[in-house]
Amino acid sequence: MTSPAAAKPAILSVDDDPGVSRAVVRDLRRRYGADYRILRAESGADALEALREMKLRGQPVAILIADYRMPGMNGVEFLEQAMDLHPYARRVLLTAYADTNAAIEAINVVDLDHYLLKPWDPPEEKLYPVVDALLEAWRGDEHKPVTETKVVGHRWSARCSEVREFLARNQLPYRWYQVDEPEGARLLTAANATEDQCPVIINPGGDVLIMPTDAQLAEGVGLNTDASSDFYDLIVVGGGPAGLGAAVYGASEGLRTVLVERTATGGQAGQSSRIENYLGFPDGLSGAQLADRARRQAVKFGAELITAREVVGLEACGSARVVRFADGGSVAAHSVLIATGVNYRHHPAPGVDEYTGRGVYYGSAMTEASDCADKDVYIVGGANSAGQAAVFLSRRAKAVHILVRGASLEASMSHYLIQQIAQIPNIEVRTRTEVVAADGDDHLQRIVLRDNETGVEEKVDAERLFLFIGAAPETDWLDGIVKRDDAGYVLAGPDLMVDGERPAGWELPRPPQHLETSVPGVFVAGDVRSESAKRVASAVGEGAMAVMLVHRWLAKQ
Repeated sequence: MTSPAAAKPAILSVDDDPGVSRAVVRDLRRRYGADYRILRAESGADALEALREMKLRGQPVAILIADYRMPGMNGVEFLEQAMDLHPYARRVLLTAYADTNAAIEAINVVDLDHYLLKPWDPPEEKLYPVVDALLEAWRGDEHKPVTETKVVGHRWSARCSEVREFLARNQLPYRWYQVDEPEGARLLTAANATEDQCPVIINPGGDVLIMPTDAQLAEGVGLNTDASSDFYDLIVVGGGPAGLGAAVYGASEGLRTVLVERTATGGQAGQSSRIENYLGFPDGLSGAQLADRARRQAVKFGAELITAREVVGLEACGSARVVRFADGGSVAAHSVLIATGVNYRHHPAPGVDEYTGRGVYYGSAMTEASDCADKDVYIVGGANSAGQAAVFLSRRAKAVHILVRGASLEASMSHYLIQQIAQIPNIEVRTRTEVVAADGDDHLQRIVLRDNETGVEEKVDAERLFLFIGAAPETDWLDGIVKRDDAGYVLAGPDLMVDGERPAGWELPRPPQHLETSVPGVFVAGDVRSESAKRVASAVGEGAMAVMLVHRWLAKQ
């Protein structure tokens, strides 16, 4: 059959008689070829394969014209299967006079729009008026094609939630379809997949990814997952504000810079619904906006960004610093900046692990905000990230309950944010309270709260629980290489000096520079650094400062 082009809606003719098939296409192209793709197939199986491909690519089909008498699969059987893929397409059956009764019966079987008797000459009288009317009816329906990435899955699947969050945080538009909805079922059929193989991802090119890993997903939707070179001036590990700041300043100052990020640029700040105390943005901006601008800025200056690669090791090999990936790959450079930030701590309450991704979320979970309308939402945590999420969710939710173990928010949240929260009537702050259990069926439905002052426990209905319970660095991959404090944060500069003595193994005549770790040429910036300020502005500043120190290091190599 002919190869479908991408832009126009399709009119597809199916007939096993090559002469008839060419005649149909000839007459259709003469009148409709400027506005529609006129396609033909010589069997129902070939036509269905083409329709599956068009379904996956989000390409619309306006009219299906099928001959009644075809071997293997007659026209009615073809149209019946085609309905599952393109329900909005208008359906026409070509019949000989002897098959008129079969055509009339097919009106009820496949909701036939029209049947045409062969031959239809002249087309101006017998073909075009029929097609004109069908196209007018088709254009009146609501059937806009979806060209974004499509995600098909179960509403309460943790992995489906992770996939949606991955795409959202990487600024990749997508459309979500549930398997128990008609369009979700149609997409699964087109992808030759089943419900137990979800999530199924269909990229804009029509390629199908079944239960992909993050690396497979990143590659499938066009993110860069491989370094273009084996050696750089600077490797930045981590794409939060510190890492992005270093990438912008490193690349803009001529350093061959590559940034490696495990999930998505922005880090924890990238998940913030609103940052209002960042210098230069008096009206505030979302973490996603800040991350996207910084990412585009870094790329503009020539920095290379690698996504969905997990760093598991670091080695000093002579003058080179080698970063090793979980998949066995590696990349080397003259210098390395560790900017991996921190992750939210694990909540120990029974049931939390079971329902993570199914009503329980660490961080703000951007993809879940729209589903919080008219619901009671619970947020655990008293820092700025929790407060920003509460303000954002309060616009849709019936009520937002902030749960903190302390006596107030003053010790951990910025004053401006506390004032905002106090002025929003559907936000309630419950102090000296913590979650001690989570429960439900296929998703979170209830949590148990304990008043730590009285010891009284209360079970409340809750379909959404967002956790912002402090942070911890994931720096085990640096064990035995770079010195860390007791909490796992990376030590640098003066913090490495004990009683004026340089750290063990330090062989250079000078002491470590301000952001330099116990390995010369390896620097640290942002929240992962011991005693850092844990603020977006300071992280960006440290990223920029680290580049200055990298220049000093390179000048002496």
